[in-house]
Amino acid sequence: MSDSMPLSVVNVAESERSRIFASLASAFCADPLMRWLFPDAENFLSAATGDFYDAFGGGAIGEGSAFRTEKFEAAALWYPPGTGPDEDRLVIAMATSVRPEIHEECMGLMEQMSHYHPDDAYWYLAVLGTDQAYQGRGHGAQLMKHVLAKIDTFGLPAYLESSNPLNMSLYKRHGFEEMGSIQSGSSPAIVPMLREARQ
Repeated sequence: MSDSMPLSVVNVAESERSRIFASLASAFCADPLMRWLFPDAENFLSAATGDFYDAFGGGAIGEGSAFRTEKFEAAALWYPPGTGPDEDRLVIAMATSVRPEIHEECMGLMEQMSHYHPDDAYWYLAVLGTDQAYQGRGHGAQLMKHVLAKIDTFGLPAYLESSNPLNMSLYKRHGFEEMGSIQSGSSPAIVPMLREARQ
């Protein structure tokens, strides 16, 4: 599947929450940041399908700004202006699920991430992922195209943090530009990226 082929994109329903996080767990099983946070497979699966990922991206489902492809091949969890991850819940999830020796480095990452978020209204892509079984077929690109078309009608910028170098080309193809690099202690680098407003 190429970027130009049409693909059905729908809103994620509340009843689909667990299925979405299962797909995203597959998508992020080799993600450098997620596996630094959770090197143990059991802990990773628990975090990716439980409180940790739900605190980070699950709020988008309630906002009506979480999207998926028709057969759950890929999902994108976006936050509209004025909304975002549940930071208090995320800190608690980190404290209870991330190995203690990197807690301080995790807090350093979160602090740095906050510095790059735009000051004015913007859309935030918390999570975009494609199930491993479907990667390389354009599902992520179709999700990105679908949501950016909506964002452009509002004339607002879009922001994300890339935790995997393999995804950089996708984001750049859709107009995102690197803003810097975020890294704390032994963590892998995260790249904050901004797509300026278009109309």
